[in-house]
Amino acid sequence: MAQEKGRTASTGPARGTYAVGDARRQKILDTAVEHFAQWGFHASSLARIAAGCGITQGGLLHHFRSKEDLLLSVLAQSEQHDVERLFSEPAESVAAHFDTVVALAADNERRPGIVRMFHTLVGEAANPGHPAHAYFTQRYARVLDYTVGLLEAGVARGELRPDTDCEAAGREVLAVMDGLQIQWVLAPGSVDMPARLRGFLDRLLREISAGGSSPSGV
Repeated sequence: MAQEKGRTASTGPARGTYAVGDARRQKILDTAVEHFAQWGFHASSLARIAAGCGITQGGLLHHFRSKEDLLLSVLAQSEQHDVERLFSEPAESVAAHFDTVVALAADNERRPGIVRMFHTLVGEAANPGHPAHAYFTQRYARVLDYTVGLLEAGVARGELRPDTDCEAAGREVLAVMDGLQIQWVLAPGSVDMPARLRGFLDRLLREISAGGSSPSGV
């Protein structure tokens, strides 16, 4: 019993230490989003991010090896959020997938820092030497492949017209999503991202649908 009590007592502080460490790591990630959104990657500094968290730069480097490591961790966390929140299960139909895409736009309106950061960094990352260049290149390829795969499955089920150009439609969806996000970042009050995206997807699905349906059933 004494040994068991000893083990129980020792695990309490350890759990508390891990919790503090996890909370600090999340605080660093959240603060980095704000800095990358405002200044981009190159003009942001670990010293300022650390100061914004109330820790030293050395304390920050205890959690992230470098600014590049912090950047990629921020991007990975954002993508993981989207997958867990909306894309953990495959869509049963193209219409259902389009519903989820609209839900993502609505979710993004509640995360302005993430949206601003994304567009600041993706612009910088056009430079092949940027530390996030490979990430964004691979991310767009992944998202496009996923979208094209869903559209091709819709063709195979007879949901979409057999002559549907799935790659072209997938690229249009990504382009409209990004274009609306850019407009929203510049003037949030002037653009209703979910409504505008819904309108585009309704028109697209009416164009390519074998049955003439739309995501909203119009």
